[in-house]
Amino acid sequence: MTTGVGTATAVDPATTKRRPRRGTGTPIWVGRSKTLGWTVVGLGLAALGWTLVAASGRFPAELFPALPQVARAGYGLWLDGLLADDIVASVRRAATGFGIGALAGIVAAVLTVTTATGRRLLQPVLRLLAPVPTIGLVPLAILWFGLGEDSKALVIALGVFVPVWINSHTGLSSTPQDYLQAARCLGAGRRQTLLEIVLPEAAPDIVSGLRVGAAMSFVLIVVAEMTGTTAGIGYRIYQSQMFSQADRVIACLIVLGIIGAVCDLVIASSTAPLTKWSEREH
Repeated sequence: MTTGVGTATAVDPATTKRRPRRGTGTPIWVGRSKTLGWTVVGLGLAALGWTLVAASGRFPAELFPALPQVARAGYGLWLDGLLADDIVASVRRAATGFGIGALAGIVAAVLTVTTATGRRLLQPVLRLLAPVPTIGLVPLAILWFGLGEDSKALVIALGVFVPVWINSHTGLSSTPQDYLQAARCLGAGRRQTLLEIVLPEAAPDIVSGLRVGAAMSFVLIVVAEMTGTTAGIGYRIYQSQMFSQADRVIACLIVLGIIGAVCDLVIASSTAPLTKWSEREH
């Protein structure tokens, strides 16, 4: 037996309890099932709350319809062939604006992080324009490009650009210096360092920006489609509001939310291989 400070006792490796590896405990499907279960519970509670408020009679049924009435209104739009056309038109516009804004945001982030010109000239301008509300640019976009598809794509692209650039810039600029120094010591050039170290390290932030940008595209599609079009979920919401059809307005909003959730799931699933290392670290 040994006593005193600084002494150590022998440990039998066979009797030592090993720490379990991350990711080898609970199966992935169990975690996803729990998430789905909590989602269903949350939606059920929201539906229950809506039903109770509608049944209380505190608000007129025409302005605060019950969920069955909303469902009938949405089904009626579908049977008339209006809802399908609106969904296709809105998704096409949102995808166009999202693609332009996301690509521009990532490229701008690369420039503001990796080049001196981008840091000195481009970054101050973008930080000045970032707080400007995109909705306020709708009249200017209409003056510049008219009421056609170009103005709608511009509004959505600008709204997507800001969160994508901010998140991408944050991720690209937070690459640990140890990684960059190690790359230089191993003879990696700027292009190789960017593609194999900086971009993979910033992938979680870039993906977060893309997901926020996708959500923003569906927020702005409502505003963009209120003028100069005859199809789209935003157009349908505006028309329903003009005729005080609250059930149709709510049905369109629910459809828009479902489409946005599906798009977010698609982005998260398709980019999961790029961010697995981040999930393992946390």
